[in-house]
Order: sequence, then structure tokens, then C-alpha cells
Amino acid sequence: MTWLLNNLYYLTGSVGFPSYALAIILLTILIKIILYPLTQKQMKSMMGMQKIQPKIKEIQDRWKKKDPKKMQEEIMKLYKEHNINPAAGCLPLLIQMPILIALYRSLFTFDYVNPAHATFFWLPNLTDVDPFFILPVLAGVTTYFQSKMTMTSNDPTQRMMLYTMPVFIGYISAKVPAGLALYWVVFNIAGIVQQYFINKQILPVKGEVSGK
Repeated sequence: MTWLLNNLYYLTGSVGFPSYALAIILLTILIKIILYPLTQKQMKSMMGMQKIQPKIKEIQDRWKKKDPKKMQEEIMKLYKEHNINPAAGCLPLLIQMPILIALYRSLFTFDYVNPAHATFFWLPNLTDVDPFFILPVLAGVTTYFQSKMTMTSNDPTQRMMLYTMPVFIGYISAKVPAGLALYWVVFNIAGIVQQYFINKQILPVKGEVSGK
């Protein structure tokens, strides 16, 4: 991660704007592009799950008390018939976690080529926490809007996550290096733009789900 950030920093210097903050922004966009196929697959899987939810409920009502094992078999058969992978929604998060951990560890011990280029507007150094909590607030707000865009139903669990996750992300962002909080904010903003186009692509599926 340190090697990658330094090379992206050299890239910003080659175009006349040497900045580690800009290097983190470029890193974020690069990761978003790489994860795009998985994100698209995640949303299609979520919409597919919503589409077959009535059938899943029928199977549960029929077999839950009589034969739980049979119920699981029938549900898995339903997934297979509709080409749905219930684990697809976890893939982007599972892949992103090592990236977040690597960036976190890298920023804590980062040896900047030029510390003067490790600033970002009000931040004297990207290794320090944000003293004004601007990035943590932005992290929480952008997490909320992105989560709202990815909601596929009024499920109580999804609605609870819609409000609790932004608070959690904002709290964590206030405790970690500002560079990591910057990564999360840019990742969310890029995700919101990306989600807009993904939602347009899966709009016909939504129409089928709602019966339109």
C-alpha cells in the first residue's frame, strides 16, 4: 500500500500537482473501478432476492416446522433456478476490508517523500485525525445516502442499518488517520455516482418486483 501511494503521489507530481491527498483520491477511484463488476453483481443479486422473496416465504411457511432441512434444500434449489448467489452481497465488503486495513497500517507509519505534500485543506497532515471532524461527518452523511440508494425493501434490518451504520462509520472515521477518512468519503461519493448508473440498469428488474 505504501508503494502504491508513493507511486500515485509521483504521478500527481508529474502533472504538476504533487499531493498525497490526491494520491489517496486516485487510489479510491482505482479501487472503485476494479470493484465495479462485483458491485453490479451484488445489486443484481439483491434485486433477485427481493423478486423471489414471496416464494421463499411460501417454502418457509410450508416446511419450517415440519422439516427445516427440507426447507433449506428447497430454498437453495430456488436460488439455483433463478441463478442467485446469496453470498454475492458480501463480496465487495470482504475484498475491501484488507484494503482498508492495509491503508490504515500504512498511514500510521507512512514515511512521506515530502511531508509538505501530506496536507489537505484544513488538515496539517493526513496521518493525524481530523481536528474539526469534517471528514467524519462527511463519511457518515455519504454512508447514509449510499445505503439509502442500495435499499431494496422496507425490511426492518435494512432500515436499522440505514441509520446505525452512518453513525458507526462517522465515529470510526474520527479515530483513524484523516487519510483513511478521506478514502472513505471519496469511496462513498464514487459509490453514489456508481450506484446511480447501476440502479438505472436494474430498473426493469425493480419494475418486475413491484408488478409494474
